[in-house]
Amino acid sequence: MLFRTANLSQLGQFDEIIDVRTPAEFAEDHIPGAINCPVLSDEERITVGTLYTQVSPFEARKLGAALIAKNIAEHLQTRFHAHPKSWRPLIYCWRGGQRSSAMSIILAQVGWAAHKLEGGYKTYRRDVLDKLEALPQSFTFRVICGPTGSGKSRLLAALADSGQPNNGQQVLDLEMLAKHRGSVLGRLPEQAQSSQKSFDSMLLLALQKLDPVRPVYVEAESNKIGLITLPPALITAMHTSPCLLVETPLATRVAGLQEDYRHYVENPEVLIAHLQSLHRFHGAKQLEHWSALIHAGDFATMVAELLTVHYDPSYFRATSRHYTNLDKAQRVPLVSLSPDALKEIAATL
Repeated sequence: MLFRTANLSQLGQFDEIIDVRTPAEFAEDHIPGAINCPVLSDEERITVGTLYTQVSPFEARKLGAALIAKNIAEHLQTRFHAHPKSWRPLIYCWRGGQRSSAMSIILAQVGWAAHKLEGGYKTYRRDVLDKLEALPQSFTFRVICGPTGSGKSRLLAALADSGQPNNGQQVLDLEMLAKHRGSVLGRLPEQAQSSQKSFDSMLLLALQKLDPVRPVYVEAESNKIGLITLPPALITAMHTSPCLLVETPLATRVAGLQEDYRHYVENPEVLIAHLQSLHRFHGAKQLEHWSALIHAGDFATMVAELLTVHYDPSYFRATSRHYTNLDKAQRVPLVSLSPDALKEIAATL
């Protein structure tokens, strides 16, 4: 064999990690830091796969080989052209099969110390899931609880910035990793949510950067953030951890939510459409009332009612049921959500 193989423990030994899967596969998830140099495009992979099932494996391999050779030649003339002889790439595909083997063979023939990842992405994915089952137990979490709009996410950011320069508290921002604010209205404007696989990879990377000796502040979440499911081991660790209960006046919460969700103020029909998911809880009459407030531009009243009628009761039912230390939580009064006020509170914690 012209090329060598490597395992996951050796990832840091290479100058570059090359994912040769299709752009769609890469976009769903990839090893952090990898670059995408596909040997088949999304369309080409579909064409080859169709030929394999409808004509014959031989014809599919013949076409696939030609396409792979063409695409590798393109990478050699562009992406890899300036690399010196000392360059050490690690190549992987889905299972460490033909796509990564083809790239590895050609790069090794050129003279580079090309290695192929044993088991490919599939082995990496299994390793991520295994580590997410064990790693959360290594940390001491401090769970920030409080009703919707109370400033939990803002306090989390202030904690990360607190203390000496570049030496803030440790935080785990799950909503940032999931690209979702965690409620029925939590979709971020013009930004797709992370895939489950990508979220898992980013979560593991974030956990691996934390110091187990120091506490980790995290916002209370349900087991799902939008379409993302949190690892059971993380949820279990959070549910049994000490809590901080943020207490913020309703008017302050309403004002803060109008700032955070300004995209709904600018697109009221989108807000009305998203509120329809609450029909099973509150019925048509209540939704018509909220729609009328939105059409009248009275967002403050609508937000206040949405909090008191829907979000607050459901939030406290869920947190009191799952977070076993909530009744012993440290109370954190937030009369203001200004950066200075949050910085002052963060310093006391």
